[in-house]
Amino acid sequence: MRGFFTGLMRLRRGPWEALATIIIALGVFMLMQPFVLWAFTYSFITTLVGTVMFIIVSHFPEGE
Repeated sequence: MRGFFTGLMRLRRGPWEALATIIIALGVFMLMQPFVLWAFTYSFITTLVGTVMFIIVSHFPEGE
């Protein structure tokens, strides 16, 4: 777990891509759930933020 946070602080690709993937998955989950209206309302922007974040961090250097 410490390596994950170290990778985030050093702007390494692996941890940031993992975080972006989690945000995308959260946005898809928010889109597919039928119970909470605010989650459905913000699902598209959450998925969009995760996708743009993934595109940006794919240009970060590989981890050591």
